Amino acid sequence: MKLDEKAKGVFVITVTPFKDDGSLDDASTDRVIDFYLEKGATGLTVLGVMGEAPKLTAAESQQYVKRVLARVKGRIPTIVGVSAPGFAAIGELSKSVMDMGAAGVMAGPATTVKTDDQAYAYYEMVAETLGPGIPFCVQDHPLAYGGVQLPVPVMKKIFDNIPTAVMLKHEDWPGPGLNKVAAIRAGLKRRISILSGNGGGLFLPEELSRGCDGAMTGFGYPEMMVDVWKAHSAGNVERAHDLFDAYLPLARYEQQTALGLAVRKYMLMKRGAIATMAIRKPGPKLSPADIADIDRLIARQEKRLKELG
Repeated sequence: MKLDEKAKGVFVITVTPFKDDGSLDDASTDRVIDFYLEKGATGLTVLGVMGEAPKLTAAESQQYVKRVLARVKGRIPTIVGVSAPGFAAIGELSKSVMDMGAAGVMAGPATTVKTDDQAYAYYEMVAETLGPGIPFCVQDHPLAYGGVQLPVPVMKKIFDNIPTAVMLKHEDWPGPGLNKVAAIRAGLKRRISILSGNGGGLFLPEELSRGCDGAMTGFGYPEMMVDVWKAHSAGNVERAHDLFDAYLPLARYEQQTALGLAVRKYMLMKRGAIATMAIRKPGPKLSPADIADIDRLIARQEKRLKELG
C-alpha cells in the first residue's frame, strides 16, 4: 500500500505516548492506534510536529514507527514524517520505514530556504534522496519551519515536475489560506491529493469546499474530522458545518500555542486512549483551571452533539 495522488479522507496525526518517566509507552501506542482506527481514520501520520518527533532519538523513532505499523497491520496507509536538517537523516529514516511497511513519507522545507528557487531545489533534492520508489507529501507549514514560504508558483513547479510528490499537507496559516488551496487545485497539470492541516481542522469545511480531499491533522476527537468529511463528501455541506461548529470551541482551545499538545493528550487520556498525558521535556503542563476549562467545553460539546442527533 503506497501513497498516491488519489488519497483522501482523514489521516490522523498521531500523538506519541510516553510514560510518566519520559520513556515510550508501547501499550498506550497500541491503544491509541486502535482508538484512531475505531474513530474512522482512513490513514495515519506519525512523527509529525505534534508527535514530538524532534524529542525522539533515531532509535526511538524507528521503535515507535515499527510499533505503529505492527498495530495497523496494513489496514490503512501510514505516512511517516522525516523532516530533518540534513538529507542523510531523511534518506536513512525514509528507507527504514518504507521497508517496515509505511505508505510514504512527509517532509517540510529546511529552515535555511530563503527564495523560491531554493524551495524548489530543496524538494528536487528530497526526491533525489528518496529515489523513484518512495512517494512523499509536501508539508506547507511556515509556522513550524522557520517561516519558510511555499507560494503557489513554487507548489505548481514542484508538483508539475516531481512525480513522486503526490500529496500536499496545506496549513499555511496565517497566510493565503483558502485562496491558496483553490489556486493550487486549479493550477496544476495533474491531480494530487490535498489534505487540510491546521490542528483540529480549524477551517475544514471551507477547505473541503475549496478543493481539499480531506484532513491530515490531530484533535482529541478525531471523529469530528471523519464525520465532517463524510457529510461534506455526501453533499450534505450544511450538516458538515453543523458538526464542525459543535466541536469548534474545543478545537479552538486546543490551538493555544503553549498548551495545545497538553490539551490534546489530556483529552485522549480522559477518553481512555492513552494511559497518561505525559509530554517529553521540554513541554507544557495543564493547570487545574485549564482542566476545568476543557471539561466544561467537553460537556457543552456533548450537549450540542445530542441536539444535532
